[in-house]
Amino acid sequence: MKMPRAAWLALPLLASALAAGPARGQDYPSRPIRLLTTEAGGGGDLVARVIGQGISGSLEQPVVVDNRGIRSGEIVAKAAPDGHTLMSYGNPLWLAPFLRKNVPYDPVRDFSPITLSVISPNVLVVGPAVAAASVKELIALAKARPGALNHALSGVGSSNHLAAELFRSMAGIDTVHVPYRGAGPALTALIGGHVQIMFPSASSVTPHIKAGRLKALAVTSAEPSALAPGLPTVSASGLPGYESALLLGVFAPAGTPAALITRLNAEIVKVLRASDVKEKLFASGVEIVASSPAQFAARVRSEMDRLGKLIRDAGIRAD
Repeated sequence: MKMPRAAWLALPLLASALAAGPARGQDYPSRPIRLLTTEAGGGGDLVARVIGQGISGSLEQPVVVDNRGIRSGEIVAKAAPDGHTLMSYGNPLWLAPFLRKNVPYDPVRDFSPITLSVISPNVLVVGPAVAAASVKELIALAKARPGALNHALSGVGSSNHLAAELFRSMAGIDTVHVPYRGAGPALTALIGGHVQIMFPSASSVTPHIKAGRLKALAVTSAEPSALAPGLPTVSASGLPGYESALLLGVFAPAGTPAALITRLNAEIVKVLRASDVKEKLFASGVEIVASSPAQFAARVRSEMDRLGKLIRDAGIRAD
């Protein structure tokens, strides 16, 4: 069968188009990658820098860490979905719409999850004078003395705030939230007996537990954590289903091609699973997760459903 002249003329164009598709993927990245994250100096900043340094070699482009704090979400939501603008952020990103008015992005619609990088649980601790050595004993004490026990908080909507509010809600107890400007002052008040209960990060409270200044009752993660060795979970200690932790993950703008998401996931997971990276991040108080994009997306939706309801019901506002 003789091919029409128009079809012959179209063949070079078709061949060119087929060649161009793979070439575009092979050319990524074509310039430095911008990785937006939390404020400088915190745990989120460290995780972002470890990831950035790790993937820059295999991607053969510099990764520039840009500390924009909560503005990272707005910037990344508007960025081109070409894999050159990424974000490493945690719970405050997807819980912000429940805590604040006029948040300029939608956590589900505007981002493509790449991987849940790390998790950092909180630890339920009480002051040395509190007559409770377990979660059940603490709940019984709080029920016997409504309004007499105080929770120390360091930041509205922070992981320790939500851990305390979830505990209070699920246990059905009446305790008083006392806010402090940071975890340091809150821990000092707890050690001094000015407040009785707190849910600090494992890394910040471990020295005080080892020194006997505070009593640790349980860890807030769904499973026991190596960051809090020997401690049972809150869930297994009297509040089945309880879970609260700081999560950090990597996102790209919505619409980023699936092939790029898959490649970035593979590169980041490889970095996170390296033994030296695990050791470094564990020493800073976080455990490696390194999930798939689908697992991370499901976790974000679950957190928004569960903790969004808690925030609404408790009337928590950060405005």
